[in-house]
Amino acid sequence: MSYIVCTSSNAIGIVESLPKDQKIIFGPDKNLGAYVAKKTGRDLVLWNGACMVHEIFSREKITRLKERHPGAKLLAHPECEEVILKMADYIGSTTGILKYATNHPDKEFIVATEAGIIHQMEKENPGKKFFPAPPNNNCACNDCPHMKRNTLEKLYLCLKNEMPEITVPQHIIERAVKPIERMLEISASLGL
Repeated sequence: MSYIVCTSSNAIGIVESLPKDQKIIFGPDKNLGAYVAKKTGRDLVLWNGACMVHEIFSREKITRLKERHPGAKLLAHPECEEVILKMADYIGSTTGILKYATNHPDKEFIVATEAGIIHQMEKENPGKKFFPAPPNNNCACNDCPHMKRNTLEKLYLCLKNEMPEITVPQHIIERAVKPIERMLEISASLGL
């Protein structure tokens, strides 16, 4: 059971809010954990898990894309592997990436995160160009197949029919809500 949960946008703040001598097991994403450890100077025990989308970006293909678009800034999610983060002009959560592209005067960006964000980026930034970071193979792997299972139609039908119903025992609900409440309290106190 987790003591505190976090997101990519508040992970650094959450970790920094804990006592320096506090042992921390960080999971499930080892890449985000490594990024947080580097930024905070904390010795985190990293869970050996990762997001399949953020692990497939190709350094070589991004380099070629940057050669074709020399002014393009590389925006990377902190769940990307270190080799990609070292190349990045900006590292941030999905929200951070969107804000950076909106507020930055440059007109071209390579986006190293789930490609679904590009539609929103284009919508909020007419006149700017966004290129999905290419994967290390020939698939469209920067589209998460698990996220694509959720559709507006499925959500509508769930709400309309109130099914499928998922029941969770009350004692599990009570235990599970505590890490979320801790995250929200810490985030609010830090202004995150």
